[in-house]
Amino acid sequence: MKKFFVPLFVLLFTVSIHAQDFSQVQIKATKVSGNVYMLEGAGGNIGVSVGDDGILIVDDQFAPLADKIRAALKGIADKKLRFILNTHWHGDHTGGNVVFGPEAPIIAHDNVRKRMATEQKSEFFKRTTPASPKEALPVITFDHNLSVYFNGEEIRAIHYPHGHTDGDSVIFFTTSNVVHLGDNFFAGRFPFVDLESGGSVAGLTKNIGEIIDKIPAGAKLIPGHGPLSTIDDLKLYHRMLQETSEIVRQKIAAGKTLEQTKSEGLPEEWKTWGAGFIKTDVWIETMYRSLSARK
Repeated sequence: MKKFFVPLFVLLFTVSIHAQDFSQVQIKATKVSGNVYMLEGAGGNIGVSVGDDGILIVDDQFAPLADKIRAALKGIADKKLRFILNTHWHGDHTGGNVVFGPEAPIIAHDNVRKRMATEQKSEFFKRTTPASPKEALPVITFDHNLSVYFNGEEIRAIHYPHGHTDGDSVIFFTTSNVVHLGDNFFAGRFPFVDLESGGSVAGLTKNIGEIIDKIPAGAKLIPGHGPLSTIDDLKLYHRMLQETSEIVRQKIAAGKTLEQTKSEGLPEEWKTWGAGFIKTDVWIETMYRSLSARK
């Protein structure tokens, strides 16, 4: 059972200079809409607001990429970094905090700071993530929602509990009509749901349904991982969550074991969704564990 999760955990949380040659990573900047750009490199996609007030970034990937991220930002506009928003605590989204934190205040949900400020032990993964240094921690936190009025628009962060983790926020750029969903949304692929950080498959499915109802017509979506997306892409992702969860839920109700459930697999329609680092059997195991734990 554990053999499926250990490599995944190493990939997500311990990607380092030893495991990946960051010198080969290129940061790609894409104009999304209005004031907003998206940066792609290694780790979670970065959202960028650029305007007269300066620069605000949503997530910051890994510390070794900070200079490349800074160069990509300068290529968009030679402006001062003013704010950093973190969508959740995972290192592929917050690793750059240690570099950028001394330059601009970091904002995140309460649980992001709590998890980053303390050692995170994972019995399942047999690994301990040490507490982050002070300069990497959010200095402004919120419970449910927070707004930053910046570059001529309200940038609204809304917390959605117990989805990918217990500290996820979705960022709405209300005038630019762009939404950054963080790791609530893995575009065209099975998601990673961090059960030991308060994540829940049922919670994620519920949250995505609620988020879909809040997204304005014509909005462009920045996923945590994957290409720039549309509401139709998010609706397909939501259907995947609903249908694959129901399949596993029925197998649990029928008394099927995890191994039986894995061996029976998922419909052909979702085959390509397991082509990324979350393979089909990893997703099945995640669903099985999460749905079995529900009361």
